[in-house]
Amino acid sequence: MSRIVFLNGSFLPIEEAKVPFMDRGFMFGDGVYEGIGVLNGRLIDNEAHLERLERSLAEVRIPNPYTRAEWTSLEEELVRRNGMAEGFVYFQVTRGVAERDFFFPDNAKPTVAMFTQAKSIASAPAAETGIAVVTVPDMRWERRDIKSINLLAQVLAKQAAKEAGAQEAWMVQDGYVTEGGSSSAFIVTKKGSIVVRPLSNAILPGITRKSLLRLSQEAGIALEERRFTVEEAYDAAEAFLTSASNFVLPVVSIDGRPVGDGKPGPITKRLRELYLDMARLPAIAAE
Repeated sequence: MSRIVFLNGSFLPIEEAKVPFMDRGFMFGDGVYEGIGVLNGRLIDNEAHLERLERSLAEVRIPNPYTRAEWTSLEEELVRRNGMAEGFVYFQVTRGVAERDFFFPDNAKPTVAMFTQAKSIASAPAAETGIAVVTVPDMRWERRDIKSINLLAQVLAKQAAKEAGAQEAWMVQDGYVTEGGSSSAFIVTKKGSIVVRPLSNAILPGITRKSLLRLSQEAGIALEERRFTVEEAYDAAEAFLTSASNFVLPVVSIDGRPVGDGKPGPITKRLRELYLDMARLPAIAAE
């Protein structure tokens, strides 16, 4: 069965989905996106993702084409039509189709594209083995808090990681880690405190990050929201990342140097279990 996608009001086979040539997403990267994890056929942290979408759209002045209820209905229908129990829902909204001109078009209608990717998240092998990351310079623009479809810097960062035999890149500015190519970056100090960079225009406000901070506080795990250097990350007891498509993954080496004993640490394992427990709750109980 062909994968079913959603494009501008219609569900259709991916082979039939066509975006107009003059779409501003293609011409300028003029749009924003969201990605939501799916576990047991249920959207995880969806309300928070839609809230972030609203903020991103408002920041770039693209009208939101749907209400939260309508977005949720479309997402759930796409998951149902693809029979996906576990994986990822991706969607993006561009400013629409218009003659190529830097100024905002007067009457363009936003383009909406949505698809699913089946993926093992809860039992991913990387959760058991941990992953390697490498550090790279952060070359992105100054509004990283907007979830823009302009991802060339992240593409280059993640390709550099792949070519170095790693699975993720941690981007660095002025000696401090900002975030991963597609994830939030955390370390655990030798005293057992979680350290994560505070929110600002320098990083994306990660939704999995947000839930994990709440869960860690409820569990009584010490938390420090502050910047940390690459050297501090090298010397950390543990490290991990969070994202909607991976939940919580241990980082066991940075730039070829083992983190701690080079194995997933106990605090990271506990945090992953806490997040999975939350994600597996019935929808009403998870609110």
